[in-house]
Amino acid sequence: MSAGVVSEGGRLNVVAIAAAVNAGRLSAVAVAEETVARLTLYDAVQPQIWISRVSPDALIEAARAVDARVAAGEILPLAGVPFAVKDNIDVEGLDTTAACPAFAYRPEASATVVERLIAAGAICVGKANLDQFATGLNGTRSPYGSPRNAYNLAYVSGGSSSGSSVAVAAGLVAFALGTDTAGSGRVPAAFQHLIGFKPSKGRWSNRGLVPACRTLDCITVFTDDIADARLIDSVVAGFDAADPYSRPLANRPIGRGRIGVPRRDQRAFFGDAQSEYLYDIALDRLAATADLVDIDYAPLQEAAQLLYGGPWVAERAAALARILADTPDALDPTVREVVEPGLDISAVDLFNGIYRLAELKRHADGLWDDIDLLAFPTTGTTYRVAELQAAPIALNSALGFYSNFVNLLDMAAVAVPAGARANGTGFGITLIGPAASDLALLDAADAYIAAADIPPPPPLDMEGKMETVKLAVVGAHLKDMPLHWQLTSRDAKFVGAFETAPTYRLYAIANSVPPKPALVHSDDGASIALEVYELGVAEFGSFVVEVPAPLAIGTVTLADGSSVKGFVAEPRAVTGAEDITSLGGWRAYIAQRA
Repeated sequence: MSAGVVSEGGRLNVVAIAAAVNAGRLSAVAVAEETVARLTLYDAVQPQIWISRVSPDALIEAARAVDARVAAGEILPLAGVPFAVKDNIDVEGLDTTAACPAFAYRPEASATVVERLIAAGAICVGKANLDQFATGLNGTRSPYGSPRNAYNLAYVSGGSSSGSSVAVAAGLVAFALGTDTAGSGRVPAAFQHLIGFKPSKGRWSNRGLVPACRTLDCITVFTDDIADARLIDSVVAGFDAADPYSRPLANRPIGRGRIGVPRRDQRAFFGDAQSEYLYDIALDRLAATADLVDIDYAPLQEAAQLLYGGPWVAERAAALARILADTPDALDPTVREVVEPGLDISAVDLFNGIYRLAELKRHADGLWDDIDLLAFPTTGTTYRVAELQAAPIALNSALGFYSNFVNLLDMAAVAVPAGARANGTGFGITLIGPAASDLALLDAADAYIAAADIPPPPPLDMEGKMETVKLAVVGAHLKDMPLHWQLTSRDAKFVGAFETAPTYRLYAIANSVPPKPALVHSDDGASIALEVYELGVAEFGSFVVEVPAPLAIGTVTLADGSSVKGFVAEPRAVTGAEDITSLGGWRAYIAQRA
């Protein structure tokens, strides 16, 4: 494929492909042939990201038809661009399953958004896997398998638009349609270093969408950059009389000078220090061009809890009423556990919920008098697939902590990358604005990405990465020190020499053989020199077993604000110990003794 249509990370670019095909520099057939090759290669890694696919011959034939239209003089906004469709959205000629084989049907026509994309020259590759009936934010709730994070196969892809996000991240398609009720078009974007654009409710038609919560559902898009998302929106947005929840297009301008963020005491990162650090970095970048305004997150969080902890569960139950009555065993056990209680919610409960939501929405609408937009973490953390399967409801709820309120309060949102964790998975922030602020939000996202200068995603995980841990050592385990062999014998890799944040004191433990220091957190401390090593999780575990009291392994904050695992000490370690903080590190102390 010609230069310019593939990003540094190997992803396909919508704008570049369409421009090249329209200009005759590239044929749609060539794009389709390359797509088939990419699909075949990645099938050896994650075939479970697909539920069904168009045959290679049909894909090439669709591409020939696009080339013929271009040759006849048509300018097609999406000429030859391959895309995927979440399998709760209808595509003519392919079954719609919503990840439930007992529910599957063959639609007579494509969804409105799919029709508009194909009319613009885009080529549908197939139907992507999802959390069954779009119920989940993790990607593990499907009988067709669990799509995994493209950058670390041990971790969840995010959901419910799991397969759609992986298909874009892995460079198999240039964009993919997802859906979003509680964050399903944003959470997977964050984990896969993608753009996840969730339009205002009614901006994109929902005709041909299997409902999750019909009054809240939005069809969304995953792309590699903002320009691609903006182009997709220009093609598919617009009123559709066939969708009772469709709205006439509107454009609400917003500024970017005052950005609301949750108060620090209301932020939740679920023990994920890397996510907290990356969010702080993102806020620093935003603060360079805007005023950050602390807001009270409690009312928004209360609205979020209405979705799964309140009467809106009844709307999910309404969508699945027939299958709950006739073939409940066809449902994923966790999906059934989440949805079935909705059958017992009374109309009284529902109306009381509607009344409370109206009060919370009035509060939320008032936010826009003081701020232009919100900038929240897309999620506070991520999890391994095994962890999600062991605690499927509790951990899934954590993933929705920052996302569940958006559709209930009629807001638009775009999720953007904001860095990578050490394990390769993505961290992202979501810019959120009032209904109809879609185009202004995309502009704000563009400005943030340009200013943030975020590096490209890490290489794809094609065979399963060895999980590693970074470990800070401050004394006898430093290079050329007596216990350094405990690291080299475990094939630990030297990451670099660093300093702690200026909040530590260093002591020489009394009567320790060989001599060892104690690193103790203290508000009146200083920066202490240390070395950081990286070793496998199993090797790290065996190392920790050998750490003698009063030393321990905890979390050490580095000078740049990031944190790693490292040596800390129990309070008894300083009994009779010499305070050597002023020397700045253990090597200086050893040199002084010598």
